[in-house]
Parts: sequence; C-alpha cells; structure tokens
Amino acid sequence: MIEYLENAEIARVTGATKPPAQAEWLKTRGIPHQVDGKRIIVSRIHVQAWLEGRPTRVSTGPNWAALSNAQSH
Repeated sequence: MIEYLENAEIARVTGATKPPAQAEWLKTRGIPHQVDGKRIIVSRIHVQAWLEGRPTRVSTGPNWAALSNAQSH
C-alpha cells in the first residue's frame, strides 16, 4: 500500500477538488498534511487515526527538552 493518499482519494475524503479547499478541510479537522505547490501530501496513517478518533500529533521538530531530561536521569 502506498503511504500517501492519491489526489482522487484526497478529493473523496475532503469532498473538495481544489487543493486550497482540501488543505483547509484537513487543517480544520487537525489532520497533518503538507502543501507542496499545487498538491497536498497527507499520510494514510493520519487519516486512519482521524477516522478512528485517535489524536494525531504534528511534529514541529526535535524535542530537545526531552533529550536533555533523559540525559540527566
């Protein structure tokens, strides 16, 4: 299985055919995704988690605080 949704699948999930509307729909529902020019990249794992009601976390980079806390123990 391909990790990322195809364009037709994104349209089916969001109910929108235009990338800006798709991105807005995903953002409103808290589904992590990336806008790359005119395309939307969204992982099947994140959509599956949303469908199951599980929270999805968006990484903003390494958690350096967690690393320094682990070293001090």
